[in-house]
Amino acid sequence: MILAAFIATIANAQKTTSIYHEGWIDFNKNGRKDIFEDPRQPVEKRVRDLLSQMTLEEKTCQMATLYGYGRVLKDEMPTPNWKQEVWKDGIANIDEELNSLPYNKKAQSEYSYPFSKHANAINTIQKWFIEETRLGVPVDFTNEGIHGLCHDRATPLCAPIGIGSTWNRQLVSQAGHIVGREAKLLGYTNVYVPILDPARDPRWGRVVECYGEDPFLIAELGKQMTLGVQEEGVAATLKHFAVYSMPKGGRDGDARTDPHVAPREMHQIFLYPFRRVITEAHPMGVMSSYNDYDGVPVTGSYYFLTQLLREVYGFTGYVVSDSEAVEYLFTKHHVAADYKDAVRQVVEAGLNVRTNFTPPEKFILPLRELVQEGKLSMKTIDSRVADVLRVKFRLGLFDQPYTDAKLADKGVHTTADEAFALQLNRESLVLLKNEKETLPLDREKIHHILVTGPLATHATYAVSRYGPANNKVTAVLDGIMQLAGKNIDVQYTQGCDVVNPGWPGTELVPTPLSAAEKAGIDDAVSKAQQADVIVAVVGEDEKRVGESLSRTDLALPGRQLQLLQALHATGKPVIAVLINGQPLTINWEQQNLPAIMEAWFPGPQGGTAIAEALFGDYNPGGRLSVTFPKTMGQIELNFPFKPGSHAGQPSSGNNGYGNTSVNGALYPFGFGLSYTEFKYSNLAVTPEKQASQGDIKINVDITNTGKRKGDEVVQLYIKDKVSSVTTYVMQLRGFERVTLEPGEKKTLQFVLHPDDLALLDRNMNWTVEPGEFEVLVGASSEDIRLKKSFVIE
Repeated sequence: MILAAFIATIANAQKTTSIYHEGWIDFNKNGRKDIFEDPRQPVEKRVRDLLSQMTLEEKTCQMATLYGYGRVLKDEMPTPNWKQEVWKDGIANIDEELNSLPYNKKAQSEYSYPFSKHANAINTIQKWFIEETRLGVPVDFTNEGIHGLCHDRATPLCAPIGIGSTWNRQLVSQAGHIVGREAKLLGYTNVYVPILDPARDPRWGRVVECYGEDPFLIAELGKQMTLGVQEEGVAATLKHFAVYSMPKGGRDGDARTDPHVAPREMHQIFLYPFRRVITEAHPMGVMSSYNDYDGVPVTGSYYFLTQLLREVYGFTGYVVSDSEAVEYLFTKHHVAADYKDAVRQVVEAGLNVRTNFTPPEKFILPLRELVQEGKLSMKTIDSRVADVLRVKFRLGLFDQPYTDAKLADKGVHTTADEAFALQLNRESLVLLKNEKETLPLDREKIHHILVTGPLATHATYAVSRYGPANNKVTAVLDGIMQLAGKNIDVQYTQGCDVVNPGWPGTELVPTPLSAAEKAGIDDAVSKAQQADVIVAVVGEDEKRVGESLSRTDLALPGRQLQLLQALHATGKPVIAVLINGQPLTINWEQQNLPAIMEAWFPGPQGGTAIAEALFGDYNPGGRLSVTFPKTMGQIELNFPFKPGSHAGQPSSGNNGYGNTSVNGALYPFGFGLSYTEFKYSNLAVTPEKQASQGDIKINVDITNTGKRKGDEVVQLYIKDKVSSVTTYVMQLRGFERVTLEPGEKKTLQFVLHPDDLALLDRNMNWTVEPGEFEVLVGASSEDIRLKKSFVIE
């Protein structure tokens, strides 16, 4: 009794004594500076020391996510009841805490804005974990960030497919810095960005969230995003590892599995961006996907999560599961007899932290039982927890766990950030057609403009589940009216809805126009008669493309084509502005309309950027990062591709001939037009003979031969002439977006490293084989302007 009273007295005294000291924090509240509390000690030594002090309960709490307020957490601020919750022993991370998700009313919080109020709130929660848990292990506050930081009124970016269409490394790096800086100021320490999935099937709903279809382009942009975020002192978590973006038939939603990808293709296409970004940018996080590969769920795969990720790529961060990926081993894949066995499998495979929209104890309690039953070793638990702690030490959470709230209001969504977001929107625009210089519109010659189409006044496409909310949106109509000037009359009518009643079933069996639909189109035609030009804003909204929204047809949905056809019949020029998240099979539009502009899902300033491009205040220079097929029957049709895989039909020969299929892309990878013209000249390759371990330097001159300032995206492709295995016809291995004044010339230099020439040989080893390579430089994958060869000896 006397000893117990003495211990209680000591404990009470410690509570009244501050744990905060100059240069260190007494997290475990024992009155002395432990190794893990000493900032001067090496990270690995600190990890080992802290791990040695942890109980099973504390360790397992570092292996689960607590979803934030309005998702799982019911309290905005710590309450006395938290002492009864599983996180009384700590937690790995808290996701999307107090960010006021736009589509979840339960998550609306008074603490999301002003920004300083949120920073103070996060500090309060962090303070509870540091001061009220035994060891005081800080929380990693995670959040989404692919459209900009997923927080109330943070800087909004256009959709990733638009970011990919900029082909601009510097812009993507700057976007990463903005996301990282805002996260840091608001108290978030880990951002789920970038998505490195190659969008190889245009039916897949999440094409809108990918940079494109080509692994090199994705790797280059993903690397810049990762570096930008982490240089701000915040972890970047890559997703979705791995082979996630090629589900059977492009299906998403309840399917979410069954990718049909051969091993060599898996490494060269789907894993290439992850390998490059992990080895070159060293991200601190990776999210495991919920699909299987060749029958083995990735989240339960030792090969993917340990052998490949850590032993081959050298990843040293922690792996968090995509939501429900753990549960799927039992409920969907049926490789576990029960949920508890699924927990065992994923932890043994290499998963560090489980995430799902259920309370964290759903994972933590079975995890503890598995250890106590001897079915999961403490050595394995220690290894998984060490990875989490290592990231927390690297982030400085044990040295400076709190953010400076005073800086948040001045540092989040600044005037400069707003200007950057507009420029990103501008550079994402791709001019697909411009017959007889229909664009740009001449303010001196145009007096009456009709703006129509279901997306002209739409705004919700600019707000993503994975991006900021509550920012003012400038719709396309608003942008045109603001920039048209006083001498141009701008009229508007909707024309039709995005979809019609019964859609998408009416894609299979069309139905007649209803009286209301006919009246809408007739009104547009009537107003078109009075216009000099028609701007039709058509495409998809956020209910038609996105996560769990795969499509079975890629034509304009609903009555939109009928609207365009009726407008075209008036004889007035019709300019189509596309708001969409995936390639569309717009064959009639390409054949009949004089001008088409691809705007993807722009951010809130998209209407301004589009209007600037229409009037010529900005010269669009984006390039497609995905191939547009002519018809669904051509899928897969993407870049890069193997010899013969995109071939047409023989016109004669032993095997006969035929004319039964539509061949070729509607718009190829890398395609995009400009209001000016560019000349390529003086391609030089140095040296023309080289050992396999050396670099190859390539120079080319680009000249603006037109009358307007504009951007050219110079693309460099490599062709391996003869190899031990079948390689792609050519592969993107360099690109540069360059801005040139009329008559201006610049010399661009590219460097090919050995890795750029490597292939997976017959033994599945990456190697550079001797032989002849061809350099192809041009304006798209099908518009090659210059060629030259070199030899690897």
